[in-house]
Amino acid sequence: MILVKDSATVDVGVDLTPVIDMVFLLLIFFLAATTFQQTEREMKIALPAAAASGPISAALREIVINIDAQGQTIIAGRVIDASELAGMIRAAASANPGQKVSVRGDRSAAYEHIARTLDICKGAGVNEPYLETIPLR
Repeated sequence: MILVKDSATVDVGVDLTPVIDMVFLLLIFFLAATTFQQTEREMKIALPAAAASGPISAALREIVINIDAQGQTIIAGRVIDASELAGMIRAAASANPGQKVSVRGDRSAAYEHIARTLDICKGAGVNEPYLETIPLR
């Protein structure tokens, strides 16, 4: 407080409105950015259970391949065929030798479709494609 000649007091303070606005804008930005990466993980794929399953996490530059109950291969919400998948994985593996690929197969999908996808990944240059499962309850 500052005393003025007529002995009135004046409050001097810091205006926090711009700081609060900036914090809310950053919060909204990070919420939106993380929501876009979760799209692949939120598809209606019922994963099988396994005792040694790892945590489901999205890594940077990770390709997530979903195989639905009918055996369709889905990447980024788009159904693709085997030749297109092989080309996409080959291009990604040549650009990034340590390319990470996660295969998420529906528990009711025929294993033939999952094995074909893993074979395509190995043939395209991905050393260790990861087959995702969920922990037993």
